[in-house]
Amino acid sequence: MKKILLFLFLGAVGFTAYSCDNKDDVVVQGKDYDTISQAFDLTNVSFTRINDNLYRWSDDFKSPLVQADMVLIYMQIGNDAGSPIWKLLPYTYYVGNANKDAVDYIYEFSKFGATININSTSTFSLTANPSYYQNKNFRVLILPANSTGTGGAKVAAKGTGTVDYNDYKSVIKYYNIDESKIKTK
Repeated sequence: MKKILLFLFLGAVGFTAYSCDNKDDVVVQGKDYDTISQAFDLTNVSFTRINDNLYRWSDDFKSPLVQADMVLIYMQIGNDAGSPIWKLLPYTYYVGNANKDAVDYIYEFSKFGATININSTSTFSLTANPSYYQNKNFRVLILPANSTGTGGAKVAAKGTGTVDYNDYKSVIKYYNIDESKIKTK
């Protein structure tokens, strides 16, 4: 009988010691193996006239994205010593006329494709002012789902801090996107 009690006691101690091990409770955020960071340029985009105040460009992705992947689109707004200056969309450009007209550059995306809309105030005709939609360059970034977080332009990502999506250079560095390998679509 003493041997049975000894084995029961050792079994209870072993079970207690094993069940108190917290190493199996740690959840490790793994990499998103469905999507790698990608980028491509859209140069001299041909926008389709919807009406005098709205021009649109749309395109489908080669393969659908994971539902939670994120797409960012930047518009080139100038150059600094030969290096492009990128502005995250949505972006509003104020024309500077007496009517205080504005042109909005906005985008939307789904897992199947992306759309860029250029929309002006009702008193400003884009058709009569083609420089607001012609010869524009855009950079599209497709970013993995596990890095998107929620809300705002500054978002916690990959569990290692934050990235400011308004700062193009910060985003490129954070997601290890090699600009020399960005192709034009």
